[in-house]
Amino acid sequence: MSSQPRIVYLNGAFLPAEEASLSIFDRGFLFGDGIYEVTAVLEGKLIDAALHLTRLKRSVGEIGIHLPVTTDEIVEIERRLVRENNLTEGLVYLQVTRGAADRDFLYSDDLKPTLLLFTQEKRLEHVASAEKGVAVATVPDLRWARRDIKSVCLLPQVMAKREAKARGASEAWMVEEGVVTEGASSTAYIVTTDGRLITRGSSSKTLPGCTRLAALALAREKGLTVEERPFTLEEAFGAQEAGLTSASNFVVSVVSIDGRPVGDGKPGPVIRRLRELYLENARQTAI
Repeated sequence: MSSQPRIVYLNGAFLPAEEASLSIFDRGFLFGDGIYEVTAVLEGKLIDAALHLTRLKRSVGEIGIHLPVTTDEIVEIERRLVRENNLTEGLVYLQVTRGAADRDFLYSDDLKPTLLLFTQEKRLEHVASAEKGVAVATVPDLRWARRDIKSVCLLPQVMAKREAKARGASEAWMVEEGVVTEGASSTAYIVTTDGRLITRGSSSKTLPGCTRLAALALAREKGLTVEERPFTLEEAFGAQEAGLTSASNFVVSVVSIDGRPVGDGKPGPVIRRLRELYLENARQTAI
């Protein structure tokens, strides 16, 4: 960890993190009225940046927040933060809220949005989860109906992660009426005994994962059979392999669900190969 102060971006200024401050009346704090994105950084470059910015624009549009800067400017802000923090591997976090005003459920249309970005150091590539896989625990899906919007309202996911940790797992799979929706912070997959890769299609039920989009395109390009449909928890228990994708994990095998091994309880060839393909493509397309 660098001894230099971490530089963040807040409303047009680059400054040390300890000097950054937000209004106590910011609607992100009072109402969770905001959107966020997390972009991976590998070898000092942004991964899947265009996909994240496209999703950001869609999310803010769905709740009526106007970005205070262009997406091209966001890329330059992210790149500068990566440089100023000497970040080679980790994450860039972005949050935009509707702005600050005295507390009221209704809001003025002329509020100035709050834009915050910061970096986090994190090992993403050579990690134990890539070699050994991860365990997941299932929990009821208690979230709202618009899961396709990347809202900062993450209390259900926080609760799900806490429960999963208490049960010896590193991720939670949320289940609704016997069907797996997605992970608390990831997209869920299974691989059937005949080699089909199954994951839910995009809808208001799930977040349209950027890593998911990139990984599925690569899977199809390499001839893998992909089915975008819901799968049940029982199907997951009987799967040959399982996996998850996210910006902070890339592609990782799931080796147990609620303490029950998936397949032989080890990372399988389909998910391992998909991780290799994803990382190769990420390096080629990083900016």
